[in-house]
Amino acid sequence: MNYKAESGLRLKSARMTKGMKLQGLADLTTNLSKSRISNYEQGLRLMDPDAAHQLAKVLGISAAWLLCVDDEPGLSPDELALLNKYRQTDERGKKNIQSIADTQPEVNGAKQDKLQASR
Repeated sequence: MNYKAESGLRLKSARMTKGMKLQGLADLTTNLSKSRISNYEQGLRLMDPDAAHQLAKVLGISAAWLLCVDDEPGLSPDELALLNKYRQTDERGKKNIQSIADTQPEVNGAKQDKLQASR
């Protein structure tokens, strides 16, 4: 596997999924320029762990995935959006979200039971 090329493709894919331009991504990092990020995406440079960590944090993915250490990119855009909403809500809202999440296995189990009974 060409790790520079693969990590570049993963970075570009994650950026495009977020609908971000190179400069917008660079602006959200501490010290990564638009041209450096472009070099990563083109497979001309392999990002170091610090760069991968910064980019992953902005893009809501794992640095391990960017560096081709892991094949799982992390959270999906829907999961990330839900996590961000959870983090922005107050304690009462967090308890409500947790309560809904806790009931889902029961709801899904009941649906499965009904489906099995109808067969």
